[in-house]
Amino acid sequence: MEWLLIIVFVLGYLAIAFEHSLKIDKASASLILGVSIWTLIILGGYHLISTEQTGFRIFTEGLSIQHKLDPAAGTEHLKHLYVEHGLLELVGEVAQILFFLIGAMAIVEVIDLHNGFRVITDRITTTNAVKLLWLLSFITFFLSAALDNLTTTIVMVSLLRKLIEDQHKRWFFAGMIVIAANAGGAWSPIGDVTTTMLWIDGQISEVHIMKELILPSLVSLIVPLTVLSFILKGELKRPVFADIPGARHQKPDVTPGQSTAIFAVGIGCLLFVPLFKILTHLPPFMGMLLSLGVLWIVTELMHKRNEHGHMLSVISGLRRVDMASVLFFLGILLAIGGLQLVGILSDLALFLDSYISDIYVLNLIIGILSAIIDNVPLVAAAQGMYEIAASGPYASDGSFWTMLAFCAGTGGSMLIIGSAAGVAAMGLEKIHFGWYLKHISWLALLGYLGGAGIFVLMQSI
Repeated sequence: MEWLLIIVFVLGYLAIAFEHSLKIDKASASLILGVSIWTLIILGGYHLISTEQTGFRIFTEGLSIQHKLDPAAGTEHLKHLYVEHGLLELVGEVAQILFFLIGAMAIVEVIDLHNGFRVITDRITTTNAVKLLWLLSFITFFLSAALDNLTTTIVMVSLLRKLIEDQHKRWFFAGMIVIAANAGGAWSPIGDVTTTMLWIDGQISEVHIMKELILPSLVSLIVPLTVLSFILKGELKRPVFADIPGARHQKPDVTPGQSTAIFAVGIGCLLFVPLFKILTHLPPFMGMLLSLGVLWIVTELMHKRNEHGHMLSVISGLRRVDMASVLFFLGILLAIGGLQLVGILSDLALFLDSYISDIYVLNLIIGILSAIIDNVPLVAAAQGMYEIAASGPYASDGSFWTMLAFCAGTGGSMLIIGSAAGVAAMGLEKIHFGWYLKHISWLALLGYLGGAGIFVLMQSI
């Protein structure tokens, strides 16, 4: 049964990795994978659960204390109960991530509905290739830290059509935006899904991750930026008729003042979430839902006299949320949780520890793998393989978890299908996989190794 679970997981993984070739959305494969894993576990995979597992012992001890344990109950029945309990517990943990994502994505969509991102885009005037490259990259880097790498990439790549006419040169800029968005998301607790996962589950804290990873993340951006500055030269020609980001959602009754106000409130709400967690110690999704509610009230009051105000409300923003991505995370996290429950991930951790004892090398390998396959299941697998220790590299804010956030966040830039940001840029600009591999991948690799080197150096000082 163990090998059957692994085979099913690998097949599902391949369906996710090659969704573009198969023409099947990865969300469908993820949902089937997640449910299949748990179905196999309940049909016979529970035999893989050892009675010596810490989780199983705690569960049975809890039943004994609550007097819910039948003295005549056999081990097989207890394992069935443990699987059911494990599934419900996992759903609770996954729901925190999903509620957080839905809230964040809805806030961003409301800002876009009000053309709020034009507060940034309308202030860019330079046509010098190098200056524009550095300017857009750094805007992307910091915007991604405040929002998320996927949304930032969509906004910034759309902006390129307004600034650059030549498609070939635009692809270079799009490649750098992918690198910058992933680098910016790595050092912020709300900038990348994988970093958010580590933050929510307690492996890293918001202040620590920002302090420890901002320099390595900057280096992972500056290294390819510097190299590309010697390749791109001269002035850029702007298109005569520019596509304005969010133009399809423009409303004649949205004033510049309203756009600026919603942009400020929306970004403020997103930045409030880490502060809310620090002050209350409640899970981050609570702060995100509170922020969504505040923005909801603001938009309702702002447009209460507008007969078309419902088109600019949070309800409209929620309708535009990419639910396929939310369901993808649900399926993959369910699958990882199932493998964790039966002990397969623990066995894998022991195997890796036997051959790769250096946590830095291990994280570098995980980062490279994240360029081939999605980084979400990789981080989820690492969370399942390694428990938070009381001290050392595996402790909360330990070097293992901190470097994992960096490597999983930035490693995906090495292939255009290696991150959500890359896939978004690929779809918007029709960038070819081979072109990105030839012109951008080696730049991303240089930045990745440079940032990882800085991180290791910082740990040794």
